[in-house]
Amino acid sequence: MSRSVAEAIRSATHLLSATSETPRLDAELLMAHALNLSRSETLLRAMADPAPDSFDALVARRADHEPVVYITGKAEFYGLELQVSPAVLIPRGDSETLIEAAREHFANRKPPQRILDLGTGSGALLLAALSIWPEAGGVGVDASMAALKVAYCNAAKLGMAERGGFLRRNWRREGWRRNLGSFDLILCNPPYVEEDAALDAQVRDHEPASALFAGPAGLDDYEILLPQIRHLLTDTGVAIFEIGATQQDAVSTIARNQGLACDFRKDLGGHPRAMIIQQGVGKATGSR
Repeated sequence: MSRSVAEAIRSATHLLSATSETPRLDAELLMAHALNLSRSETLLRAMADPAPDSFDALVARRADHEPVVYITGKAEFYGLELQVSPAVLIPRGDSETLIEAAREHFANRKPPQRILDLGTGSGALLLAALSIWPEAGGVGVDASMAALKVAYCNAAKLGMAERGGFLRRNWRREGWRRNLGSFDLILCNPPYVEEDAALDAQVRDHEPASALFAGPAGLDDYEILLPQIRHLLTDTGVAIFEIGATQQDAVSTIARNQGLACDFRKDLGGHPRAMIIQQGVGKATGSR
């Protein structure tokens, strides 16, 4: 006798409790994906229906630590539904701190006209910014062609392909800034994890290492980018970088050594997450 959707979800929740901190949610999301329904539609309308045959294979992948968003191919960021794949870092809520910091900065200023997303991945930061400022255009750069394909697909799906372009550039190579021009807003979530950091298996084994690790202290990419950032900013422009929860002192020192003024904003967990950089000499202020 076939199981109902409700029975299959209960069984999967029990199985996933050994490897996931959110086993019930994971099971519901995977079932919704198997049924090609939303999670709310699944819970409201489908619980008594027969469970689809494809569900168990999805659960087995999650039990092997594969992230749910890679299994479903979808993630939400700043209210946008994005396509994701193992070629890109999973968009996280902490990164929305950068978008909120940008909104706050431009609240009483002329809106940004040109936006640059360094290490665009799925395009999450650029597309979120373009959704806020409909008159703006932007460029996302990444060293990975596979990531750029994901970003372009997201821009097209969201109707932003004509406003957002994507270029293959590697800031570890000479000449990467050529012909980019200058920008009113630069967003960047660079690799910032220490190379020997202990990570959950779902991160370590599945997310792209090139988007995670940045040398022994996790600072390699800040040391490359911060000395160059003024060449990409307009005179009144602002750059906002994501940083690791314990990196405020280290990255602010790098910025100050380049004559850059920086400030910080905290994420919902209370950790400094967004470093806000402007032209001019200044010391880092406290986090807000």
